[in-house]
Amino acid sequence: MKLIRAILCTIFIATGITATVAAENIDSQKSDVPPLVVVFPKSNIDFNPIHAFTSTEAQLYTALYEGLVSYNPLNLEPLPGVAESWDISKDGTTYTFHLRKGATYWNGQPVTAQDFRNTWLHLLDPKVKAEYSFLLDSIVGAKAYRLGETNDPDSVGIKAVSPDVLEVKLEHPASQFLKILCHYSFVPIPSNYLDRESWKDQSVIPGNGPFYVLKHTADEIDLTKNNLYWDAENVDVNEIKIILTDDSEKVTKMFDSGEIQWATGSVQWNKVHDQRSIMVNPLFATSYFFFRAVDIPWNNPDVRRALALLLPWDKIRQDSPLYIPTSTLVPKFDSYPDVTGITKPNSQEAMSLLAKAGYPAGRGLPSVTVAIPNDPESKRIADIMAASWESAIGLTVKVEAVPYPNYYKRIETGQYTLATTTWIGDFADPLTFLQMWTSDSNLNDGGYRNPAFDLKVHNSMSQSEPERYKTLADAETILLGGAEVLPIDHSPALNLVKIADIQGWFPNSLDIHPFKYLRFRTPDPIPGVAQSEDSRTTLDPPPNRFFGSPAGSSRGARS
Repeated sequence: MKLIRAILCTIFIATGITATVAAENIDSQKSDVPPLVVVFPKSNIDFNPIHAFTSTEAQLYTALYEGLVSYNPLNLEPLPGVAESWDISKDGTTYTFHLRKGATYWNGQPVTAQDFRNTWLHLLDPKVKAEYSFLLDSIVGAKAYRLGETNDPDSVGIKAVSPDVLEVKLEHPASQFLKILCHYSFVPIPSNYLDRESWKDQSVIPGNGPFYVLKHTADEIDLTKNNLYWDAENVDVNEIKIILTDDSEKVTKMFDSGEIQWATGSVQWNKVHDQRSIMVNPLFATSYFFFRAVDIPWNNPDVRRALALLLPWDKIRQDSPLYIPTSTLVPKFDSYPDVTGITKPNSQEAMSLLAKAGYPAGRGLPSVTVAIPNDPESKRIADIMAASWESAIGLTVKVEAVPYPNYYKRIETGQYTLATTTWIGDFADPLTFLQMWTSDSNLNDGGYRNPAFDLKVHNSMSQSEPERYKTLADAETILLGGAEVLPIDHSPALNLVKIADIQGWFPNSLDIHPFKYLRFRTPDPIPGVAQSEDSRTTLDPPPNRFFGSPAGSSRGARS
């Protein structure tokens, strides 16, 4: 403990962060309780919540950061976070958040309403290019500020009324607004960190959540309980060790030997000793391919649709115990209308569209590059696409596989014709799958532009259900009809969890499990009876559990 304190105090002084309260935080970390050990796939983690988008970061950041509201671990509905309460005006356009007076960063610095205002304005700054800034477009003036149409921060409806009162004015009522604020992008950040894009090389990660980073490397992240967190008394785990690896054999052996309590990603599922530990549940997620629709001819919906109509969709969308084939982007959602995508080939229509676009029988089309993460399922699908196009119209197709940690950096370069991803909704609403494809979205990787689609999404923002869902379904029909997105399947959440050892882990549609609710299970001993591991209380296995080996590893899930 002395060595840790000495090292960290040196870090605090070097970075200008107050050490007095933090030292008190460190002193309290004396415990004989072993750490909670978790395994996530290998990933590039920068720790800056403004520039994050992967599912691994979404899970990790539930430990490090907290916004005005946070996720309910059972159903992901908004719970009070930094804001202990809020008021909504009668017309639904003004939210007044009342911050907890005990809310602090891990070093004891208070979290204020001004921190939220500064962070959100920074997020909206067009120079920052924050991935999720478009989700705040319902705030008065936010979209104009984000697009650089005005540089006046006072034109944005975000006001720090006092240190503990934040007022947010919306353009129109938005029933999804609180759900959006659960997202990690909207947590507060101290002002001296706002201009640091990557925090990977920072010794101190300035969070305000139930845990903070003790140390981090490319292979491991060690977290310790933040005793200055406002709800620390209800955080049971003192330490968390997160191992980042794609070694499925190692992960499986460690789980079977009891060295880890939770794993997701690379696992030899069919070799896990206790198959009851495999947790499978429906996920609000879709895997799909998409075009880079920026350059000629791929910005022409007739060309994209023609290529899509030349594909053998029954071979591409294979039914399996793990993946549910789909022709639509938005997964099944209560009250959301049925949408029809491309379900089968139609060579006659494809040739007609190509001729109309000026490429009869495909003549004159440039070569196609299909970028995929390096996994078997993506390779299988990409190879079918390549063979089909080469056979039908003599198209030259190159499939390029990129290791997952570097895959999204490749996508950012724009050096591809088609790419693939698995998108997990950021909140339980169809909008999370559609708003990202609007012309001014920072997550519109394909550069899709369609004014009719944009208008539908925009109009939906001020509507209520079921009208809003009908409008969004119309928008999805436009997106799928122009073949910008080629849906493949809906994938479930797949986790390996020692439910006999931990509690507070609940399957849910976004596969987010806030760390603050996880705790070691301590069953009450029965007097005079020896209790083995197998006799401990467990949860009933989820329905439709998958017991075999998955058809393919994750295709680079984003969240």
